[in-house]
Amino acid sequence: MASAADTPIELASICPAGFETTADNTCKLHTLYDQYDSLYDKGVGGLQTSLPPHREGFSPQQIDLGRNLFFDPVLSGDQTLSCASCHHPKLGFADGLKRSIGSNGLEGQRGAPSLWNMAFLTHFFWDARATSLEEQMQGPLFSPVEMASSPQLLLERLNGSAEYRRLFAQAYPGQQQQGVTLDQLYLSLAAFQTSLISLNSPYDRYAHGSADALNAKELEGFNIYRSFVARCSECHTPPLFTNQQIAVIGVPEPDGRPFDPGAEKPSHNKDWRGGFKVPSLRNVAQTAPYMHSGTFGNLRDAAEFYTKGRGHALPEEEKARVQLHWHIWEPKLAEHELDRLVDFMRALTDESFTPAIPERVPSGLQPIGKLPPALHDGANSATTTVSVAEPTGE
Repeated sequence: MASAADTPIELASICPAGFETTADNTCKLHTLYDQYDSLYDKGVGGLQTSLPPHREGFSPQQIDLGRNLFFDPVLSGDQTLSCASCHHPKLGFADGLKRSIGSNGLEGQRGAPSLWNMAFLTHFFWDARATSLEEQMQGPLFSPVEMASSPQLLLERLNGSAEYRRLFAQAYPGQQQQGVTLDQLYLSLAAFQTSLISLNSPYDRYAHGSADALNAKELEGFNIYRSFVARCSECHTPPLFTNQQIAVIGVPEPDGRPFDPGAEKPSHNKDWRGGFKVPSLRNVAQTAPYMHSGTFGNLRDAAEFYTKGRGHALPEEEKARVQLHWHIWEPKLAEHELDRLVDFMRALTDESFTPAIPERVPSGLQPIGKLPPALHDGANSATTTVSVAEPTGE
């Protein structure tokens, strides 16, 4: 009798949960937000505000091939790290670290952002320097600080694997005359990431008309969140809970690290010194620590930062150089109001469409490879020597 390991991996023929498998074998997302036609980018996001445009149209085979690739350490130079090592589904598709650690034991400058609802985003990385998922993923794949691979090495490995050649042929029929290509690799990983949809939290059920979906504390927190005093929704705008813009808020660097210029460098815009992309708050309760370099270990401290005074945490030498966002002011929220904000942010949790981690991956390596330290289980842990390197990734 053949073991599971001897059975060939087969790609899914139907789309992930939340998607319709269309007659032309593509995946079409359906949500209750489809019924709204109000513009998402006007105002501060009401309860019946539509979602922004999103990327779709991948086949179920392309999405599932991307899932296998995402969890396969074959993509890293030393074959110890997968994409999931820094974007683990049990940690909100982040890694629980202030700053991620790469395959060579090097520590990046910034933390791993969550990957939920990437289909709706238009810019990627904390400094928004990439404008597509395909462009973004080449950063960590080829960065010596992160996965430390190379285009040539990936092509050799994928084309040298009969299993991967077979699966790529399934996902891209008629395109395999010259073997697996980098464009197919990038597209497959993009397809999988656009399938990570989180839109059925208690907040969403409340927004769609279920009055008891939020309890009294969460509802009070929501009212504070969208108030003109707190102004949270002016940047973290429902329903995506980000306005997808760069904001300069004056977050301090932890551990005595030098000031991070953020979006100033790739944009060549001095007004964006210390600016970073506004992250979505969906599943934010799962992705501590917070801010671009993990400055705050919990949601309460992150919320409190905004009420301590405009520019209070900036180094003295930066106060004359940094142009703080005009929404950053002094709301002077009370202690109980901060607590209610945390209650509401926890009500943005929905992991019901979390994809399954493959039991095995096409390379034959251990799925995921090195786990984030928060998930070390003894059987799949490793002692990591950490060195600090210049950022080339997130």
